[in-house]
Amino acid sequence: MSTEADRLKREFLEYMEIEKGSSLKTVRNYEQYLTRFFDFTKISDISGITDDRIREFRLYLNRSEGASVRGQASSTMKKNTQNYYLIALRRFLKYLMKRGITALSPDRIELAKVGQRQLDLMSSSELDKLLAAPLSDPKGGGKLPDPSVSNLRDKALLELFFSTGLRLAELCSLNRDLDLSKDEFSIRGKGEKVRVVFLSDSAKDAIREYLKKRTDMDEPMFVQFSRNKVQSTTRDSSRLTPRSIERIVKQYAIQSGISRKVTPHILRHSFATDLLENGADIRSVQVMLGHANIQTTQIYTHVTDKQLREIHKKFHSKK
Repeated sequence: MSTEADRLKREFLEYMEIEKGSSLKTVRNYEQYLTRFFDFTKISDISGITDDRIREFRLYLNRSEGASVRGQASSTMKKNTQNYYLIALRRFLKYLMKRGITALSPDRIELAKVGQRQLDLMSSSELDKLLAAPLSDPKGGGKLPDPSVSNLRDKALLELFFSTGLRLAELCSLNRDLDLSKDEFSIRGKGEKVRVVFLSDSAKDAIREYLKKRTDMDEPMFVQFSRNKVQSTTRDSSRLTPRSIERIVKQYAIQSGISRKVTPHILRHSFATDLLENGADIRSVQVMLGHANIQTTQIYTHVTDKQLREIHKKFHSKK
């Protein structure tokens, strides 16, 4: 039997999808977080959301097992993950307040304190090796004399990641109709927000070489090719999936001899830190990354403050 809490939760999720324009993935996540809260607390009436019930739920989350890694669960749920549940609940309460429904104030929910995020960054030499890997002979014989279309595709997507700082889903969504006569294009990112990203000459050249070798007329920019002994020009399916691109990046990191874990998001980190290290202001980097909050961008500054390094070198005593 549907309760008041079930009804309002459903209406909130519909509001997020239709009026706020949230992605279906975001809506599904919010549904998961809120459902877990209501299943644990057994609340059927909104008035049952109290400080005590929130506290009980937070203790429950804090003592729950964390996500499984390599088949083994971590000891407890990470603080960041716990905060996802609290953010969803706070958003739900704000929605109720907007509708004039009497409920616990969302300000009563404080997020768990988390440690500062650590960035696993590649060195410039590692980055150079990674970007060169798709057109390099994996046996160590220099450049490939006649790279396949899949090699050219991989070169183009790596260059594009580093040139633009695109998120993985954003790069997957690209179509081949990019205007390469320009140095920029618009991308629709998180929250359906549109921003402008910029193409380096090396990225444009890599895309041109890749598209020149394509024999199909399909719309997606990055597509799957079969791995034949002959030139890989036969299509297996259409657009590359995020998982496929993650595997491609990992493959070339291993081929390049990079021991650390390399993901598309680490390439996004490299894009941001490269800009900051070369003098870009943090506000500009925020816009280029598509961060809604500048605090998200500030995770890069503690490893990229060139001015502080220069001051230390100039004024710190060598004795």
